[in-house]
Amino acid sequence: MVQERIILGIDPGTNIMGFGVIKVVGQKMEFVQLNELLLQKVSDPYIKLKRIFERTIELIDTHHPDEIAIEEPFFGVNVQSMLKLGRAQGVTMAAGLSRGIPISAYEPKKIKMAVTGNGNASKEQVAKMLQQLLNIKDLPKNLDSTDGLAAAVCHFLNSSRVVSSSSYSGWDAFVKQNQDRIKK
Repeated sequence: MVQERIILGIDPGTNIMGFGVIKVVGQKMEFVQLNELLLQKVSDPYIKLKRIFERTIELIDTHHPDEIAIEEPFFGVNVQSMLKLGRAQGVTMAAGLSRGIPISAYEPKKIKMAVTGNGNASKEQVAKMLQQLLNIKDLPKNLDSTDGLAAAVCHFLNSSRVVSSSSYSGWDAFVKQNQDRIKK
């Protein structure tokens, strides 16, 4: 019997949240959807987080993913930007964990390496490779959605190997694996 699973990939952001969904049948990927949640016109940062949470829940209820792969924020110089991205990632993780879905997080370089073979590939190179791998006819104007899709593909490509990314099956697992982050 061929095993089937759905992987939701998310590139969390406070201006644009990109996401993609793939279906895995045996060892073959099938493209399901890619899109983005546009938040540039929302001025209240807490409303943005609420919308990210609600959209993630909506995606979970629509596609019933077995796993969620999230792109981790890259480490930049701007502390405020990192804080905003970390909050977006946290809200996305909370939505998945609230439904009991295992979460895996991947660094941008690891995602690029898995999809293109080059950890320094551009967004355009990643999008073109996804287009070829998944037979996507037209690429979107903004490439945040392909970043989300790339996270899902990276997760699939790494799922048969031991990976060093973070993976959590619920709040208890997260707490157990992150004792150093807990204030006592």
